[in-house]
Amino acid sequence: MELSGAEIIMQFLKDEGVEIIFGYPGGAVLHIYDALYKQNYIRHILVRHEQGATHMADGYARATGKPGVVLVTSGPGATNAVTGIATAYMDSIPMVVITGQVPTNAIGSDAFQEVDCIGITRPCVKHNFLVKDVHDLAVTLKKAFYVATTGRPGPVVVDVPKDVTHPDIKIPYEYPRDITMRSYSPVTRGHSGQIRKAIDLLLGAKRPMIYTGGGVVLDDAAEELRTLTQHLGFPITNTLMGLGGYPATDRLFVGMLGMHGTYEANMAMHNCDVLLAIGARFDDRVVGDVKKFCPGAKIIHIDIDPASIAKTVKVQVPIVGSVRSVLRDMNAMLAESSREPDRAAVEQWWRQIREWQSIECLRYDRTGPRIKPQYVVQKLYEVTGGDAYIASDVGQHQMWAAQFYPFDKPRRWINSGGLGTMGFGLPAAMGVQFAHPDATVACVTGEGSIVMCIQELATAKQYGLPIKVVNLNNGYLGMVRQWQEFMYESRESHSYLDSLPDFAKLTESFGHVGVRVEKPEDVEGALRDAFAMRDRLVFLDVITDPTENVYPMMMSGKGQNEMLLSALCRDRELA
Repeated sequence: MELSGAEIIMQFLKDEGVEIIFGYPGGAVLHIYDALYKQNYIRHILVRHEQGATHMADGYARATGKPGVVLVTSGPGATNAVTGIATAYMDSIPMVVITGQVPTNAIGSDAFQEVDCIGITRPCVKHNFLVKDVHDLAVTLKKAFYVATTGRPGPVVVDVPKDVTHPDIKIPYEYPRDITMRSYSPVTRGHSGQIRKAIDLLLGAKRPMIYTGGGVVLDDAAEELRTLTQHLGFPITNTLMGLGGYPATDRLFVGMLGMHGTYEANMAMHNCDVLLAIGARFDDRVVGDVKKFCPGAKIIHIDIDPASIAKTVKVQVPIVGSVRSVLRDMNAMLAESSREPDRAAVEQWWRQIREWQSIECLRYDRTGPRIKPQYVVQKLYEVTGGDAYIASDVGQHQMWAAQFYPFDKPRRWINSGGLGTMGFGLPAAMGVQFAHPDATVACVTGEGSIVMCIQELATAKQYGLPIKVVNLNNGYLGMVRQWQEFMYESRESHSYLDSLPDFAKLTESFGHVGVRVEKPEDVEGALRDAFAMRDRLVFLDVITDPTENVYPMMMSGKGQNEMLLSALCRDRELA
C-alpha cells in the first residue's frame, strides 16, 4: 500500500503494537495529527503541557515494560519535552519521542518554531534521528524502537520535518520486521567463566551482601533474583530505583540503602566481604565517598551496560549481560553445585545485622498535635493493602514513601531517581492509570512539586482517571530546608513557600474532589474515604509537621557508616 509520511507513522505504530501515545499538536505535526484523526486503533492522550506527555509516557513504560510514545511539535513543543526525556534517560526508561520539525528546506534558517532538536537532546537521549527523506521514515522508526528497548533501555528522539509527512507525497509501505545496526549490538548473555568466578566468590563469603538496582525491575528479573537470594540466604538491599525488585516484607530484605537508606543496609554494605551488585550503577547517592565505599569487599557487578561497570567503583568480577539471563545462569550453576554457603559464618553475620536493626533507624516521634508525614505513608500502605502503584514527586515525601511503603512487587514504585524531577509524580501516575485502568494508583507529592505540572488535572478530568493524590504539605521545599538546617546553620534561603493555593478548592475547580486534612486522627478516615471513591480523582491536602526531617541521612562526602540518625535512634545506638 502507498502511504504518506504521516500515514506511515500511524501505520508503523500500529504494526509495532503501540496502543497509546501522549502528545500535543502544533503546526509542524498537523499532517500527523490529521492521519491520527483518520484512524481508530491508536489512542491519543491530549496533555496540557509537553512535559506532562513525556512523564505520562515514562510512567506508562515503568508500569508495563513497554516503550512510552510521545508526539510533540517543533520548537517549544520539543524543548518542553526535554525535561521528561532527560528524566527517562537517567533512569533507563524506554521511550520514543516523535518531534515535529520545520520543512527540510527551512532547517537552519531560523524559521518559525525551529530549534536544533537533535543538538538539544543529544546529551540526554540514548540516540536520536533526523529523518530528511520519507523513504527512510519506517526503517528509522524501527531503529528507534529497537534502540530504546534493547540493551540498557532509554529514550530515543525521532525528529521529522513537516514536508516528510506531507499528504500529497505517498510511497509504498512495508513494515520492517527485522532490523540490524552495525554499530549497535548489545550483549545479552553473560560470560559463563565470569559467572562461575562469581559463584565461587559468593559461596566462600563470610559477610556477603546483595545490592540490586533498577536493572532488576527493568529486565523483569524479580523472580530469578528471589530464587537466588533465598537459595543463598544472604541479606539483600535495593536502591531507590530497585524497590520492589525483591519483596520488602521478606525476612532477608534489610531495607533501602544509600543517602536515606536504613542503618542496617548501609552498615552491612560497609562491612561486607563479598558484594554482589545486580543491575545497579553505584550512584553517588548510594556510594557516598568512593574512597570509603565497601573497604573490605570483593565486588561482583552484573550489568547490561559495559560502560557502567567499573565506571565509579573498581570491581573484581565484571559480568556484562542482561540481569535475567545472568541470574538464570547463576541459579542453574548453584542448583548443579554440591557446595553450599558457609552457613555458620552467614548466621553470625545475620546476628550482627540484627543488632543494627534493633536501633530501629526509621523511628519517629508519634506524639504531638501535628500530622507526621511518615504516619500518612504508613496509613496509605494499610489502606491500599500494600498493593497500589505509587508514583512520587521529588523531595522529602519521596524518601518517606520509599521508606514507609514496603513494595513487594516490581513496577509498583514509580519515581524520578536519577534526575530528581519535581512535577513528575502526577503525570507519571496518570501514565500508570492509562496502562492499568482498574488498578489502584496514588501519587505521593509535596506542595512544591505538585504545582509544577498541576495543569494535568485537566487531562485527568478529560479522561476520567481516578488517581488519588496525597499531598504532604509542610509549606516548605522540605529537602532544601533540611539541607539548609544541617549544612547552612538553618539559613532558610527561599525554601519557604508563601502564597500557596487552597489545593482542595483548586482541585474542585478542575472538577475533582478536594479534601484538606489537618489532624492526625483524621488521616486514616480521609484515606479510606478517598480510595472508596473508585471513579473519582481525590486530592488529599494533608497539612504536615514542617519541622520533620528525613532520617537516616548520609551527608555528602561521608561513608556509608557515617549516617546521621534521629535523636530517638541516637539514644538507642548509644545505649
